Amino acid sequence: MARIRIPSTIVIIFVTVQTGFLLFMYARYSSFMPQSEEKPSQVHILILSSWRSGSSFVGQLFSQHPSVFYLMEPAWHVWVTMYQNSAKVLHMAVRDLVRSVFLCDMSVFDAYMPWKRNLSDLFQWAASRALCSAPACDSFQRTDITSEMACKTLCGRYPFSKVEEACKTYSHVVIKEVRFFDLTVLYPLLTDPSLNLKIIHLVRDPRAVVKSREQSVKALARDNGIVLSTNGTKVEDSKYKVMQEVCRSHVQIYETATLKPPNFLKDRYLMVRFEDLVRDPLSEISEMYKFADLSLTPRLKSWIYNITHGQGPGKKKEAFKITSRDAVSVSQAWRNVLSFQKVKKIQEVCKGAINILGYQLVDSEKEQRDLTLDLVLPRRQNQFSWSSFNPKH
Repeated sequence: MARIRIPSTIVIIFVTVQTGFLLFMYARYSSFMPQSEEKPSQVHILILSSWRSGSSFVGQLFSQHPSVFYLMEPAWHVWVTMYQNSAKVLHMAVRDLVRSVFLCDMSVFDAYMPWKRNLSDLFQWAASRALCSAPACDSFQRTDITSEMACKTLCGRYPFSKVEEACKTYSHVVIKEVRFFDLTVLYPLLTDPSLNLKIIHLVRDPRAVVKSREQSVKALARDNGIVLSTNGTKVEDSKYKVMQEVCRSHVQIYETATLKPPNFLKDRYLMVRFEDLVRDPLSEISEMYKFADLSLTPRLKSWIYNITHGQGPGKKKEAFKITSRDAVSVSQAWRNVLSFQKVKKIQEVCKGAINILGYQLVDSEKEQRDLTLDLVLPRRQNQFSWSSFNPKH
């Protein structure tokens, strides 16, 4: 049987033309497809922390910004409704709720709130400046610095539909949450193309956290039970079992984000220590704002100075409120308030977190009371931020 020989030059030309045609068709077809590489129009920030770590304060630093739609612990509704479950079991429900809020889909609250509802049915709604100004409420402007008391008085009866309406008008959606104990649970959100998610991980000296928790024992009892999986039984945590879980979670989150993290975490994780924040507020806040693609306004600078330079440490009845205080004194109050026996116990259950997060252990009551001894160690380069990582160092 005769064979037909085709010159190699003709074959090359044919393959080249065919490849060009396929590329042309692919380019034309893909132009009609959604561009998954494009970032969503909104920036999504999750302030990830634990109870009594200064997270309400950091939340307000974002809430008062005129470009930010902020919600404080929306997952509270999940835990209150499903309190007989453990924190681990509730992780998925919390994550789904957080994702919906980031996308301004507030129908997710239908399962956790009464059908006919107002703004005031949302947990800690008045802590959100966005829910106290237009279009959620007509009483304040976006550039105003609002207070919870004024918001509760003037805006509580506005319809809940205003939450979703307001959310869609902001460039940044910020959520503060204390109900995540594992960073890997958030991987689906970090890889979700509909989200532009960044995480600010706020930590605080565990000894200071315990001092603050002792001001709020009853308020935290139900949450403690969920952390310890007690099937709905409230716990006062006198043996620091909850603190042990909190410390373990901070170590897990930090190590997951910094020790061989997945590529999608690059430039999306920032560690912030409360103690650094109160010692040099404007510098630390500027860093957080830069990370979040926000700018610090003159009005915000003035407000931040005022709330961090008050006269006293804050009263017990103000445990969950943002008031003007001497922030540095607040961060060190545990050294004079807690007994050395308590401090030793806390150091036993949280030793790993104290070391990894950059705090100094004390070996005696004398060291504890000596305020000239700085127990907040200098930040090591690259310790707290993926965004500053440089493999040459």
